[in-house]
Amino acid sequence: MHSAQELVSQVEALTALPDVYERVRQQLDSPAGSIGEVARLVAADPALTARLLRLVNSAMYGYRGRIADVDRAVQLLGLQQVHDLVLAMSLHAIFAGVRPARLDMRRFWRDSMLNGLAARAAARRRGLPGSERLFVIGLLADIGHLVMYQTVPELAATARESAERDGKALDVSEREVVGCDFSEIGAALADLWQLPPSFAGAIGTQLCPRLGGEYGNEAALLSLARCVVEAERRNQSSADAAASLEADIWPLLELEPEQLADIREEAELHLAAYVNLFFSSAH
Repeated sequence: MHSAQELVSQVEALTALPDVYERVRQQLDSPAGSIGEVARLVAADPALTARLLRLVNSAMYGYRGRIADVDRAVQLLGLQQVHDLVLAMSLHAIFAGVRPARLDMRRFWRDSMLNGLAARAAARRRGLPGSERLFVIGLLADIGHLVMYQTVPELAATARESAERDGKALDVSEREVVGCDFSEIGAALADLWQLPPSFAGAIGTQLCPRLGGEYGNEAALLSLARCVVEAERRNQSSADAAASLEADIWPLLELEPEQLADIREEAELHLAAYVNLFFSSAH
């Protein structure tokens, strides 16, 4: 049996985040953090610059091609949001060498993107500030499966087969077969990367948000987003997806089940463009 920390430590490729992200984070964490310096750091990476400008000019942000330079984009977004977006845009580079034989990477990134978009759409329905952070947390919510299939692929596959055969929840089967589930691994990776506490807090309790403490709302948003992904995968109606969400999660969400359909529609509307933007070279 394996612990989440053990599995994360075995993936050497994941031990460090890209230099540009680390430098942006230093600026965010510093009392003297400078928007100008962050813009300079982003501008020094042509690929990151192109992606950030395409993103800020996309329909999601509403500037519609009016932002032509990094300085303006960083000023509009602010340090916190640029930090989160640089992390999201770094993910493909971080995992470029990770190619689990038993995991469809195109499907994995597509589902992860839909999860992030649904989490953000739900946060916006709630009127929460910093909804961009929910997008990135949602994007990372299933990252534990990538680690699991890279480190213990046979056990991960056995756990999935057992869950499907016996009709049990996947995380239950993973704990029985592997020793930990994907949410625990995702939280361990967030801790390894020293991401803000809300990342590990929400990812680690997404399967049981009432245990999330101060991050219970974010964890509940991830649970809702996972329902959207499952509904899309199974071609399930939004009404059925909402009904499948545990009743004690809705009070944490402060949303109504009927709103899931609009959240799903918004997320699916932007899915193809965002997959192309963030993971255009993912295989």
